[in-house]
Amino acid sequence: MSLKIGRNDDCWCGSGLKYKKCHYNFDMKIESFAREGHEVPTHDLIKTPEEIEAIKESAKVNIAVLDYVAEHIREGITTEEIDQWVYNETVKRGAIPATLDYEGFPKSVCTSLNDEVCHGIPSDKVVLKDGDIINVDCSTILHGYFSDSSRMFCIGNVSEEKRRLVEITKQSLEVGLKEVKPWGFLGDMGQAINDFAKENGYSVVREIGGHGVGIEFHEEPWVSYVSKRGTEMLMVPGMMFTIEPMINMGKADIYEDEDNGWTIYTRDGKPSAQWEIQILITETGYEIISY
Repeated sequence: MSLKIGRNDDCWCGSGLKYKKCHYNFDMKIESFAREGHEVPTHDLIKTPEEIEAIKESAKVNIAVLDYVAEHIREGITTEEIDQWVYNETVKRGAIPATLDYEGFPKSVCTSLNDEVCHGIPSDKVVLKDGDIINVDCSTILHGYFSDSSRMFCIGNVSEEKRRLVEITKQSLEVGLKEVKPWGFLGDMGQAINDFAKENGYSVVREIGGHGVGIEFHEEPWVSYVSKRGTEMLMVPGMMFTIEPMINMGKADIYEDEDNGWTIYTRDGKPSAQWEIQILITETGYEIISY
């Protein structure tokens, strides 16, 4: 992270302070990790206090929309109805669903049932049935700032086997969060989640992971959950990303729907679960931004 900035110049973060009084020591610490061969974040991945506050406002909408879904989701509704809820509740709060028309995605939310791993497309032909598990993945833009989270829902009388998958997947976030701290590595979290899932008899999807978010929908870093301690990007204060492991009851192998080009399924047809939160790395640990 070599910088052409003088110690007495204004800091790159926009604080108005001189560089030597602001981010100089911060940058020198990052550079020391880079010299050791570690992957480190660039300045564009460090959110300013003003950006963080704006992203938090977006997250308030994101959380409120998922709360609405939680209050109304039930057996007998279609996933198209969920999409309408998300659109209406987002827009009435002055925001925009981030997935709508994103790279051609046709809907305002992703609804992934049972063996659908992610990116399920809402449809008036898909009716929620007793025993289903479903992930509702909601992404929000408010005044140009992005928030992103998802929750699992159990519909009616869900089998103990499926309920356990949903619960262990949620617990995996807590296990991962114990490893999230400034000057640690994303791989610390990734291995903790992977070890926990395997200890409980499950597998973790390899090809799809979390991502940086806030200024754009998908930013660096890509966040793996099959990574190793001491690897992947250095976590530093001001970074923001999602934690969203996709955990399968069976094998980790997946495939993409050839017809719609979006929906991902487990290859063995067994259920998959995912919870997603958006977090900020702080000076002392982390802050959950959206959930």
